[in-house]
Amino acid sequence: MKLLQRYILGELIRVFALLVVVLTVMLVFVGLFREATDRGLGPVQIFQIMPFVVPSMLPFTIPATLLLAVCVVYGRISADLEVIAAKAAGISAMRLLMPAFAFGTILAFASFGLTNFAIPWAVANIERIVTQAVEDIFIDMLRTQHLISEPSRGYSITVHDVQDRTLIDATFRFRTYDHRQITVRAEAAQIHFDLDHQQIELKLRNATYSNPGANSFGDWDGTILHLPLPPQIQRTKARHLTIADLTTRTTEAIQEERRVRIQRTNEAAMVMLTGEFHQFGGEQFQQFSGREAEAVHNQRRFRTEIHSRFSMACSCLFFTLVGGPFSMLQARRQFITSFIMCFLPILLIYYPVMFLMVNLCKSGTIDPWWSMWIPNSILLVAGLFTLRKVMQH
Repeated sequence: MKLLQRYILGELIRVFALLVVVLTVMLVFVGLFREATDRGLGPVQIFQIMPFVVPSMLPFTIPATLLLAVCVVYGRISADLEVIAAKAAGISAMRLLMPAFAFGTILAFASFGLTNFAIPWAVANIERIVTQAVEDIFIDMLRTQHLISEPSRGYSITVHDVQDRTLIDATFRFRTYDHRQITVRAEAAQIHFDLDHQQIELKLRNATYSNPGANSFGDWDGTILHLPLPPQIQRTKARHLTIADLTTRTTEAIQEERRVRIQRTNEAAMVMLTGEFHQFGGEQFQQFSGREAEAVHNQRRFRTEIHSRFSMACSCLFFTLVGGPFSMLQARRQFITSFIMCFLPILLIYYPVMFLMVNLCKSGTIDPWWSMWIPNSILLVAGLFTLRKVMQH
């Protein structure tokens, strides 16, 4: 009995390894093309990020590849009448399916590990390479053209020369949040890209500033000037964070919501005291509403990501629960037919329901701790129904 289970497990591992390599290689090229298109990367940067694209593809290829491997192995042994022979020898179908369930459980843990640790690590390295590329492009443009203008970002930089990471005789023109035009002239400025805060840091030396509109000027020696990052660098998404980071950011969002509410309450009390009721419709209270809405949105987004990560990882086990009994019931050597018949309902039901639950959780309509498991519950019901038919016949 153990020999037969080891044989089935070995076949599953062999077929799965072959399929996951082929499918991952195909998706890696898709991922590289997308990164290169979105960020404008050159051949050198594409070659550098290639090793980091693979871990980010695996969590998406593992469930479907596992389902295909299960359909191949169990469809073949069932078509060869090995299942009937095993039942005649007193071996139940459940025991034949145990290797698939065990393998699915192992891959569920592996998928969660990839999602929680490998993907954030890979994305951090990709962002580091992209940041380095953008920084090099930035400095090369300043060195050759002596000018960078970002009208959409509201600033421009003019330099006389560039030495390493230091801008010589630099002039910075930028708009503030209240649309004031500021001009800063510095003898030297060290440039640094801060990816965490999505900004460029410029440490000024022997610098002065002027505001032509207000006829004001002053000394900015030693000041660190912050400018927004170029559009090639993207803000870190929730799916690129670890569970620990998501929990921390959820707590920060809760604290931000409380802080905004306290500030708005205090400001409202002051308005009531002074009788300036027209300020309730002013810009300050609109900013309070915007900050509070953003904090609530971040809470929902991070909580949804945490629960969806566990649910998506466990989908490996539920895929085997559906694919194994279904392939045994079909008893087809043409595994592609069994796979399509099994995967098509998953594609038309499981994933749309998953996306629907994610959107509803992010909007605050339902709670993610139970709703993210609805797609897996659908697979569980379908798998148990199919398994019951296999056990009976």
